[in-house]
Amino acid sequence: MRKLEFNDTELVSLYKNGNEGAFSTLVQRYKTRLLSSIQMIVKDRDEAEDLLQEVLIKAVDTIKAGKYNDEGKFLPWISRIAHNLAIDHFRKQKRFTKVRMDDKSRFNNALTLSEESMEMNQIRKETSSSLKTMIYELPQSQKQVLMMRHYMQMSFQEIADSTGVSINTALGRMRYALISLRKRMDEGGEYRMAS
Repeated sequence: MRKLEFNDTELVSLYKNGNEGAFSTLVQRYKTRLLSSIQMIVKDRDEAEDLLQEVLIKAVDTIKAGKYNDEGKFLPWISRIAHNLAIDHFRKQKRFTKVRMDDKSRFNNALTLSEESMEMNQIRKETSSSLKTMIYELPQSQKQVLMMRHYMQMSFQEIADSTGVSINTALGRMRYALISLRKRMDEGGEYRMAS
């Protein structure tokens, strides 16, 4: 039997019955999405990988303890665990996040940027930094939907299930996030939070 052909509910059931490979299949299925969403919050690949391990441990413990209520919503459930752990970690490390993110970006892009002119390099850095700042300054509900949609590639139904809102609310939050980002970009990135 090939586990990739099973849906999430079947794989969780197999895992509950002692099939360790079933959980590995679930991990392979969603690892990239979960890692991307965590990394968007904590801004550090190594920390994101550590947090992903915590997410998986928490999921395993919950399933093995019989506390997982399978309603065919494994991805929204594990995404919520990932989001909550990442937010908790981010709050603890808040003072250092921007520095690490900037250092990591410079390091990861060093080879590509060395081949480009200094002017293009500067423009790209400023644009990327401005966009990250704009996304960071969005209201939490809009930022969450934006990250789930674009970085985790979740459907709006999955986002709605994961965040506990209607699909129309999820769509609305995404729309407002994009409108807000466009407005800020049109203003040259000069945005000040209302006090």
